[in-house]
Amino acid sequence: MKGTFIADNWSKTSHPFTKKDYGKWELYVPPRRDKSPAIEHESKLKLVILTKEGEYLFRISPWAKYVTKRLDSVTYDWTHWDPLHPYLHQYGRPAKPRSLRIYEAHVGIASPEQDIATYKNFTLNVLPRIKDLGYNCIQLMAVMEHAYYASFGYQVTNFFAASSRFGTPEDLKRLVDTAHSLGLYVILDVVHSHASSNTDDGLNQFDGTDSCYFHGGPRGKHSHWGSRLFNYSSWEVFRFLMSNLRWWMEEYRFDGFRFDGVTSMLYHHHGIGMSFCGNYSEYFGMHVDEDALVHLMVSNYVLHTLYPECITIAEDVSGMPGLCRPITKGGLGFDYRLAMAVPDKWIQILKEQRDEEWDLGNIVFTLTNRRREEGSIAYSESHDQALVGDKSLAFWLMDQEMYTNMSALMPMTPVIDRGMQLHKIIRLLTHSLGGEGYLNFMGNEFGHPEWLDFPRKGNNESYRYARRQYDLLDMEHLRYRQLYAFDRAMNRTEDKYGWLAATPAVVSTVNQEDKVIVFERSKVLFILNLHPTHSYSDYRVPVALPGKYTIKLDSDDVQFGGHGRLAHDTEYFTEPMSFKDQPHSFKIYIPCRTALVLANEDMDYCC
Repeated sequence: MKGTFIADNWSKTSHPFTKKDYGKWELYVPPRRDKSPAIEHESKLKLVILTKEGEYLFRISPWAKYVTKRLDSVTYDWTHWDPLHPYLHQYGRPAKPRSLRIYEAHVGIASPEQDIATYKNFTLNVLPRIKDLGYNCIQLMAVMEHAYYASFGYQVTNFFAASSRFGTPEDLKRLVDTAHSLGLYVILDVVHSHASSNTDDGLNQFDGTDSCYFHGGPRGKHSHWGSRLFNYSSWEVFRFLMSNLRWWMEEYRFDGFRFDGVTSMLYHHHGIGMSFCGNYSEYFGMHVDEDALVHLMVSNYVLHTLYPECITIAEDVSGMPGLCRPITKGGLGFDYRLAMAVPDKWIQILKEQRDEEWDLGNIVFTLTNRRREEGSIAYSESHDQALVGDKSLAFWLMDQEMYTNMSALMPMTPVIDRGMQLHKIIRLLTHSLGGEGYLNFMGNEFGHPEWLDFPRKGNNESYRYARRQYDLLDMEHLRYRQLYAFDRAMNRTEDKYGWLAATPAVVSTVNQEDKVIVFERSKVLFILNLHPTHSYSDYRVPVALPGKYTIKLDSDDVQFGGHGRLAHDTEYFTEPMSFKDQPHSFKIYIPCRTALVLANEDMDYCC
C-alpha cells in the first residue's frame, strides 16, 4: 500500500499485504505511539500491485468507501474516510409499505440551480416535498460512485463508495435517516449488471489482466455499453457483490434495491436485438446465463433472509417468468419488476396517434398484461423517457406553449387544456390499473418541461437541463401547482383505499366509440372519459356492490386545472339493474377528458 504519509516513510513496497485463503489479502497497520490512527482521516491511498510481468500498478481498493477527484485531475483518488465523529443513525427503519408509491430521484439534479446539487440539499428541500406528495418510498439513483457524471450513475467505478460529488458519506447517512424519520423507505439503484471500463479508478484490469472481476475476452465486454461484465461463477466476485449489498443495507441503512440491467444479466445475448413476445423458448435454453440467474436468486435469498422487510425490484424488459416469485416456489425472489412496456406505450401513442385514434383496448391490455402473482411497478414515465432525444409527457403534450401559456391568470389555450387533462388521466390510469406499485420520476409530478441532459462535450458541459425546476412550484400563478396538487391527491386517495395492494382490477367497460373506461379495484370505482369533445349525461356504469357512491377524486376539479363541471356533493345510488356482467349499476355525468374515483359510502374501507 502507498499513501500520503511522507513522515512515516510509506512507499510502494514498504507495507506489503499477506495473502490469505479464498483470494483475500490482509494488511494490519498498528496505531501510532500516541494511539492515533496510523492512517489519518482524508489521507490519499493507493494499492500497489506487482504483476507477474514485474510491472507495478497503482489502483484504488475495490472496497474503498470514499473517492474524490481534484479539479485538475481526470481520475479519482482513494480517500481514507474515518471521521472523528461519524454520523449515528437516530431513527429505525419505517414499516414496510403495503402499497408502494416510489419517488425516483437523482441527488445531483434535485435543484433548479445550474450546478450539481448535494445530499444536504436533498435532505432539506426535497424530502419534505416527497412526504407532502404522499409517496412512501424513494429510489435513489447514481449514488454508487461513477467517474462519468453523464452516465446517470450506470457506469460504476467504485461499488462501496457513495458519490463524493454530492457530499460526504455522513451527509448520505443523514439523508437516509431523515427519510426514515418521515416514514419513507429508501431503496438504492444498484448496478451489479456491469461496471465501468475505467482502469485507474475502476475495477477493470485491476490485477493487470482482463479477467480479475470479469469474464476474459469478448464475453467480458458489453458491446453496446462499452462496459465490463462480471464473472458470476467466480466465488471471489460472488463475495464481492454480496458484501456490497450488505454494506449499503447496514452502513447506510437502505431498505432495499432496484437492480439495474437485469435483462443484460439473464441472457448471454444481453437482450441486444431482441424483441420479446412471451414465448417460453425465449426464457429457457442455452442462451440463458445460468450463473447470473443463480447469482440473482442468491442475492434475493440473502437479502430477504437477513432483512425480511427488504424490497427488491428488477429492471427487466424481457418478462422472464418467475422473476418475482419466491425462491421456494422456483422463482428468482424479486418483490417487483418494472412494467417497462407501459411508458413506451404512452410515448408511442403521443408520438403517433391523434386523440381520436387512441385504441382503448390496446391501452388497457398493456396496463393489465402482467404475470399473475408477480408484483409490477407501473409508471407512465421515468428518467429514461426524460433523457435527451426524448421529452417528458408534459412536454410531448404541450411543448413550446409551456414557456408562455402556463399562467393560471389567463384562460387555457386548447393545447394547454388538452395537455393538462391528459397528463392527469394518463397518470391516474397508470397508477390504478398498471401494477402493484407506482413510480414517478422527480419533477414529472408537476409536469416538468423539456428534457434531461447531463453536462458533456456535446452540450458544452452545460447544466441547463441537468436540474429539476422545483422553483416553478413557488410561483402561485403557474399551472404546475395544479398538476402537483392532483398528484398529491391521487397518492393520498390511494393511501386511503389501497388499490395498489389489492388484486388486479375488474374492467367492465372499454367503449372505443365513447372513449370510456370503467373498472373496479379494491372496491373503488374508476371512470375515465378520454373523448376530446364528448361529455355524457346519464351514462350507465356497472358496479359489483350496491350502495351510495360519491366522488373522491375528480381530475376536472378546478384546483387541479380542470373545469369544475361536477358537483362533489352529488350522491349516486345504485339500481338492482344488471349491466355488463355486474349485478348493479347507476347513471352519472362524465365530462370529456375527465377521470373520476368513486367510493361506496356504505362500505368500511378501513377493514
